[in-house]
Amino acid sequence: MTQTLVRTIDVAPQTWRNGGGATRELLAWPGAADWRVRVSVADIEADGPFSTFPGVQRWFAVLKGPGVLLDIAGRPHLLTRNDPPLCFDGAAATECRLIDGPTRDLNLMLRDATGLMQIADDGQTWESRAMKCGLFTAVAGRCSAGGIDIAVPAYALLWFDAAPALLVFTASERPAAAIGWWLAATPSQGKP
Repeated sequence: MTQTLVRTIDVAPQTWRNGGGATRELLAWPGAADWRVRVSVADIEADGPFSTFPGVQRWFAVLKGPGVLLDIAGRPHLLTRNDPPLCFDGAAATECRLIDGPTRDLNLMLRDATGLMQIADDGQTWESRAMKCGLFTAVAGRCSAGGIDIAVPAYALLWFDAAPALLVFTASERPAAAIGWWLAATPSQGKP
């Protein structure tokens, strides 16, 4: 079982072409040019359109800030720190409006893969049925995976190239909202 730990603070932000924010790419598998699984944290500083990603399933969750109103193909979705992740088609025209100032969000994008993002429950076992999985934390804590206990700082991605059957994340503090998010991905058949 190979795992990678990436702290958001250690990844340089890349400014968006429209100037409305910046993205920190935490994971691009198998590589940055040909990714099929991508995990990133974005700081949204202004209203504006999202980039389109045809053929990509997108998951989105608010990490910090008041939240956003996403208009996805004409359907409004209000998302705050307390809401479960939203899944939508990356090809859909998506406009973002800040509710009351800048926000930080977590993104999982899947191309030629299936997967999910869901809120982690403190101390509760999570069973991964995917080939690859990970945990993004809102607070520091410890993740138990396949008999290994791993310290994970706040705002970090812990990624497993081969998903352990069972994982547990125990937070070191109790935030007002989610302690973190489980991420899962299985590449399509016939592709690595």
